Amino acid sequence: MSEEVVVFEEQHKHPRVIIRDFLSFHECKELEFIHKSSSTVGYRPNVFSTTLSHLIATNSSHFIIPFIPIRDRLKDKVEEFFKCEFELFIEFTGLISWSRGASIGWHSDDNRPYLEQRHFAAVCYLNNYGKDFNGGLFHFHDGEPTSIIPMAGDVVMYTSDNRNIHSVDEITDGERLTLALWFSRDGSHDEDVKLVSLLSQNLLHKNKADSYLPLPASSNMYWFSPDQASDNQFGFNICWARLHVLGYDIYICQDSSCESDVSELLLKPVRLVRGNELLDQEFVNILHALQIVHFCCWKGSALQTDVSITDTKVVKLSDEQRKRINGLKSELLNDHNLALRVFRSKTSEENGYICFDWTGIVAAVAAWEDYVSKLTEQIHLQLPSWRMHESIYDVQLG
Repeated sequence: MSEEVVVFEEQHKHPRVIIRDFLSFHECKELEFIHKSSSTVGYRPNVFSTTLSHLIATNSSHFIIPFIPIRDRLKDKVEEFFKCEFELFIEFTGLISWSRGASIGWHSDDNRPYLEQRHFAAVCYLNNYGKDFNGGLFHFHDGEPTSIIPMAGDVVMYTSDNRNIHSVDEITDGERLTLALWFSRDGSHDEDVKLVSLLSQNLLHKNKADSYLPLPASSNMYWFSPDQASDNQFGFNICWARLHVLGYDIYICQDSSCESDVSELLLKPVRLVRGNELLDQEFVNILHALQIVHFCCWKGSALQTDVSITDTKVVKLSDEQRKRINGLKSELLNDHNLALRVFRSKTSEENGYICFDWTGIVAAVAAWEDYVSKLTEQIHLQLPSWRMHESIYDVQLG
């Protein structure tokens, strides 16, 4: 893959650069998998985010590994283009998706007192305008280019001050996904110091075999409501909704009722349901099931599906089980159509996002375990170096 760097004539007035094909197809899809199986409700209406600190807090520290070489490359490019070699610290790294209804008006990225430390921004697009979503064009207020059409793999870098005031059009369909980083000259805002501390607390005394099973955060972090500013409980749990739009329901294995605390429900073992079929395989919680399903969507035909249908334990759902599922659905997904409007992919079926074959899910369980085990091994090997330098970087292991 060769990059194409597009520099504009007025860069002294409006310092910005676009790099085409900065991320590979594989990198975009891996980050999409991480976001759709880990995200929480974001900082604006109809926006969802996955921060590195959230991944650590939910026992998914291993998912940080795919970010590391990308962060290193982005930092090098920002320092090179803006001529500030070895001066910058990464202030924030996060996956951010914008769903139908999300938008933001004219602003600079340092326009609040608590954001003044942000000096440079890098926004990497992970999916495609017109194919995966409509709307969501990026506009600069002054200078060239006036507009950017998001295409998977491209990155736009710019100063965070008022030389690069910008806006994003409202998303009208689908989900627009980006990897966003901000950089600061102020070392006191280096996010790595905090992340290394969190990793040390979460990993040092943990058994590696248990350290990759996800643990959901509090339920309010997953609750989407059209009016997030109010106490209105009309909406849905985004973990349940993301499974629902892919055609799955969740059956909670242990005895539970709609009166149970939602945070407790999210921690209970679950089984996947499709139509009237129940996969007789237990997942530790809803987040575990969600990661398996989205891993299957990511890998698709690349999975080694040497599992025959006779080995896949699928049973017919009983009336009592269906009743319990519907009761839980009314608690966690009280607006089916809203969930579809927010999370339905524009071209989900054509792009292979929906996994219909139970054998694919069973194969995904084993492949997911292998994938996260390797990431977990890497993070344990690199953590001592990160702790020594209070920095997260790609350690070259001998």
